[in-house]
Amino acid sequence: MEFEELRKILVQILGVYPDEVTPESTFEGDLGADSLDMYQVLLQMEETFEIEVVPEQLRDIKTVAEAVEYIKAKKK
Repeated sequence: MEFEELRKILVQILGVYPDEVTPESTFEGDLGADSLDMYQVLLQMEETFEIEVVPEQLRDIKTVAEAVEYIKAKKK
């Protein structure tokens, strides 16, 4: 569920096609996200998943799979 919701966020904010977003996709390299894009993703993640995202921790997250694991850990 987290992956599908995160995929929707990335498609909306980054303007990529859904099939471009895989667990192995990197935000910067594969999806072309810059720092402003990632800030928008962060805000949408907080709203969608009802979690608090620490911006410093998000910098260490490079792939979609890592973001999904972060979301799951925060939801517990």
